[in-house]
Amino acid sequence: MSELDFSGYQVAAARTGGLVATDHPIVYPTLGLVNEAGEVAGKVKKIFRDRDGVVTDADRQALTAELGDVLWYLSELCTRLEIRLEDVAEHNIAKLADRASRGVLGGDGDQR
Repeated sequence: MSELDFSGYQVAAARTGGLVATDHPIVYPTLGLVNEAGEVAGKVKKIFRDRDGVVTDADRQALTAELGDVLWYLSELCTRLEIRLEDVAEHNIAKLADRASRGVLGGDGDQR
């Protein structure tokens, strides 16, 4: 295997790239969902980095706001996909109950 510098990588990667149309109604809520989930993760990271995992009332207040944004984007994505949020929740609980009954809550993979 030959060595590859970043310039070489960039050229090689560009060969497999291409434009993808993004004028679809699910793009905005999907990107918003990921962005807001990242903001939640960033706040949690700082709780552990800066305060050894001590969660303050201010943290709870900030996380409540960010989780509300996550919920809004999730709801909007479900709406645009014509999926009921209740169906998502019910499916998830059934999946987790099935995994728990089989002792496979931990581990990797969607098909466990």
